[in-house]
Amino acid sequence: MAKVDVGTQVAYTVAADYIAEVGADFDFRAVDDEVLAELNSLAPVGIEVKRDGRVFADEGLEETARGLDWRPLLQRIDVDAILSRHGR
Repeated sequence: MAKVDVGTQVAYTVAADYIAEVGADFDFRAVDDEVLAELNSLAPVGIEVKRDGRVFADEGLEETARGLDWRPLLQRIDVDAILSRHGR
């Protein structure tokens, strides 16, 4: 089934100010990759966030994707655990 760009973007990357607060050196690309993978695993089937933050959905799920509140999904991700796995 073809995926459709639903015109929504999700800011899923870890904020620089949080990284500075933690005060360590991390493989940021690996952190972002893991956050994105976890976010996509929490999203409804047929809805996916791409690396650039754009949201794509299977045909017929566009309105579901547009109406999705991403904040609760993002809050379920344990960013500290991800950071601990990707320190340099």
